[in-house]
Amino acid sequence: MLARRVIGAGLLNVGTWVVVLAVIFPLIWMVLTSLKPQSELFHIPPAFWPQSITFEHYRVLLEETPFLQYFRNSSILAVSTTVLVIVVGTLGAYSLVRFSYPGREKLALLVLFTYLLPSVVLIIPLYLLMVWAGVANSLLSLVIAYTTFALPYALWLLRSFMQGIPADLEAAALIDGASRLGAFIDVILPQALPGIISTALFTFILAWNEYLYALVLVSSDAARPLTTGVMNMLITSFNIEWSLLMAASVLMSLPLIIIFAFLQRYLTRGFGVGGVKG
Repeated sequence: MLARRVIGAGLLNVGTWVVVLAVIFPLIWMVLTSLKPQSELFHIPPAFWPQSITFEHYRVLLEETPFLQYFRNSSILAVSTTVLVIVVGTLGAYSLVRFSYPGREKLALLVLFTYLLPSVVLIIPLYLLMVWAGVANSLLSLVIAYTTFALPYALWLLRSFMQGIPADLEAAALIDGASRLGAFIDVILPQALPGIISTALFTFILAWNEYLYALVLVSSDAARPLTTGVMNMLITSFNIEWSLLMAASVLMSLPLIIIFAFLQRYLTRGFGVGGVKG
């Protein structure tokens, strides 16, 4: 019995590592390719490890291309969208859970329905709206567009987190003299923090990686994010600069890797929130 258990655990570990290696292999290949000299990129058969390491691709990318401008645009876009979605989503979710008013449940279902709509359906109406409002071809237009499809999911997700917070905690704070706003800040927000961080991380990744809306709504280099800017910069006449593309991909991935490293514990807690000890 013990031997069977040991063999089963060993097979499970081997299977887990096989899956992990299969998932991270493209990332490892991307990093190694970005460090290879141009002469090694098209070897047949391809070499896994570079014979010599060079950072020339990174130097060219940062000094001779508008990559840093695109990086700044993506940072502004992702942070602005995340802050807007979290503020509106948190207040909206609190309203749906704690206040009673006609049509509350129908409103919640309507929010979920809007998330189920394919995002491509909204592109033309949003583009016409941006032109009418005079904000077309700008970062603001992308912030508004990303909010339209990130907010419904965030609102529905935060609503489930709010429902897991006992109303008695807030009632006790109100009895002790706290205002509704004070109870929300001091009681609700700390309890919902793992869910808020999880939702913020989802929103940030969505805004950082989004391509279709950025391609359609923005055509100016001054407002292009990384997703469309890098492709426009490195693909000319159907000739792809693979070395620069791999270097750009590594730098584009770094913010997400860093965020995951610091917020992983909140993320795992957020996905498991279903109630509060007390």
